[in-house]
Order: sequence, then structure tokens, then C-alpha cells
Amino acid sequence: MDEDFYGAAYKGSKQFSQEQIRTANATGFGAAADDYAERGIDLNEQLIINKPATFFFRMKGDAMTDAGIHEGDVLIVDRSIKAESGKIIVGSINGELLVRRFQKTFNKAFLSPENRKFRPVEIDEFVRFDPWGVVTCVIHVIDPVLQSFLDNRKRDKSIG
Repeated sequence: MDEDFYGAAYKGSKQFSQEQIRTANATGFGAAADDYAERGIDLNEQLIINKPATFFFRMKGDAMTDAGIHEGDVLIVDRSIKAESGKIIVGSINGELLVRRFQKTFNKAFLSPENRKFRPVEIDEFVRFDPWGVVTCVIHVIDPVLQSFLDNRKRDKSIG
């Protein structure tokens, strides 16, 4: 006799066999924590507002260290957000992309670094300036094991 089996409509993003799932206890009932199980955290859902306008950059340089942005950090940049005074932006100055804090007064505008070793860049009539996008998030690796793994992977890619 054939039997039809109807499972849940949402199967999740990964498929597992029953043997791979260790949630049942000896009495045949699911673990109490199963009621609170959620699917994994999707960083795209959590950190990105406008997918088509969002780009990832890797920070080069130390001009923004006092803002918590360090060499090698991953920046999430949204081009759909307007560059306003006080926001950290990626801006194009004479064709070169810079990450700086955008500062605007009544009659002047600057791209200000957050490191005393650098000077602010004044945006005047002699500078070609285009605000490229606003930095919305910074991903900063703090674990030395992960950092070593990423460094090795980057080195391996550059060799081949």
C-alpha cells in the first residue's frame, strides 16, 4: 500500500537526513530546545538594506583607525544612501577612492580622516569630488586564527 508523506513547506537552505539530526531523546520526544531553534543568521538579511546598491570593500590604509576601521576590514557600502555631514563615506577625489568622514559646513566641505597622521581633504572648485557611497557596516576580524587563515588564503590566491 502506498502512503503519501507531507512535510513542511519550508525545508530550509540545507538538506539533512534524519541520521544527521541528533535532537530526539530516548523517549522519542524532541528536545525542549527544539522549540526555540531558528534557522541560521543570514548576514545579508541583517546588514544590507538595498542589495542592488550595496558593495563590499576591503579597507587599505590606516586613515580611519580612530573610527574603528582598520587595514583589511571589510566595509559594507550602500550607494543608495545620501552622503550627509558626519557620515563615513567612500568618496572619489580626482578619481581616487578614499574612505573618510564627510564634513560639510555652510560654505565648505571636507573629507576628514580619523587618524592624526592624515590631513583633511578640502573639497573646492579645483577638486573633482563624487560621493560614491555610505559605509553602513565594518566587519573586523579579531580572532588571530581566523586572521591567519584569511592571510594564508589571500597569499595562496596571489601565488596561483
